[in-house]
Amino acid sequence: MTRVLRPKEIKTKLGKTQVEHDQSFEAELEIDVHELFTGFDKFKDGSDNIRFEELVEIFLNNARCLNNRVTRLASLIALGLAIVYGVVLYFSHIPRLETPSELTYITNDFTENSYDLPPRLTSQVGLKNQSLHGRGSIELSVVIPCYNETNRLGKMLDEATEYLNKNYKENYEILIVDDGSSDGTDDYALRKATQLKLAPHILRVIKLSSNRGKGGAVTHGLLHSRGRLALFADADGATKFSDVKKLMDWLNQLGNKPGVAIGSRSHMVDTDAVVKRSFIRNFLMYGLHTLVYIFGIRAIQDTQCGFKMFNQESISKVFPHMHTERWIFDVEVLLLCEIQGIAMQEVPVNWQEIDGSKIDLAKDSIGMAIDLVVTRIAYLIGTYKLNECGRLSKKNQ
Repeated sequence: MTRVLRPKEIKTKLGKTQVEHDQSFEAELEIDVHELFTGFDKFKDGSDNIRFEELVEIFLNNARCLNNRVTRLASLIALGLAIVYGVVLYFSHIPRLETPSELTYITNDFTENSYDLPPRLTSQVGLKNQSLHGRGSIELSVVIPCYNETNRLGKMLDEATEYLNKNYKENYEILIVDDGSSDGTDDYALRKATQLKLAPHILRVIKLSSNRGKGGAVTHGLLHSRGRLALFADADGATKFSDVKKLMDWLNQLGNKPGVAIGSRSHMVDTDAVVKRSFIRNFLMYGLHTLVYIFGIRAIQDTQCGFKMFNQESISKVFPHMHTERWIFDVEVLLLCEIQGIAMQEVPVNWQEIDGSKIDLAKDSIGMAIDLVVTRIAYLIGTYKLNECGRLSKKNQ
């Protein structure tokens, strides 16, 4: 037989300590809809000497107990969300504005002159009008982010220019984005351009006034590129440069639709190039891939390969909105593509491990994990928006 709590029982129970109340919470809420109707039936037929006022008091007191618990739960949830929001806000990133010198480049013309870059590409300017600034005037831009790369850049440029001169003659540009190097990477690149007999303005060196990170350097270069298509490639030359044709072939199938061709090493998982890497490096790599999968990038297996190609349509939709400037920026690129429905395709490339990596496995792995979590949540809760990192909002004020 179900039981209705008497008013006296309720008063006794409400007199207990908070701990006792919590422990016996389920017992205190024995009344439910069925019990209420049972009490109501007894009230109607006069059995058990129950009065209507007692029935109402029983219901209200039990409801009050339930309401207190729900209120506490709601408060905890609100506090948790506030903490998450605060943490995301603390770790979120808004890229700094470019300095005047970063909007210029130097080239191997044996002068000390600097030249203006094309204006920064924005998401609000139609690409049909960009030819006024030289966009689309050449076939391919190659953006190479560099930080103290005098020991590795030369070999990469040898391979790249050999392929580009053979297939594109002078219908290309190489943008060396010197990310605050201290080893003379900018001067080395100019000397290398002269050694390779490149005409002035084919190789352009953009010197960032301070280190921004690989993502910041890539973003800066792509937003000021002129090519119909643009590739960013790591300075170490780990990816066989001639594989650029594979990426280009896929992008050309899209016509004027935005798209991203992603160089991928996923087919090399069981090869010596990956198997012979250190245990800790492979462990961290798989850990990162797991996090990336959990946070929504499931169609792409290799997010971190430094060999990706974009058309101008995808550059204008993705890179004006980029927040992340460190190692995990590749994931934000793919997130922005998914959010906007931009076509993506992994393309197998030939790759080999090159010594001299700038990654500090312990420190940077932690930073990458934090950036990944913050970036994903920031887009979910609206901290990051498609407003060019606040630039559009400021223009509309």
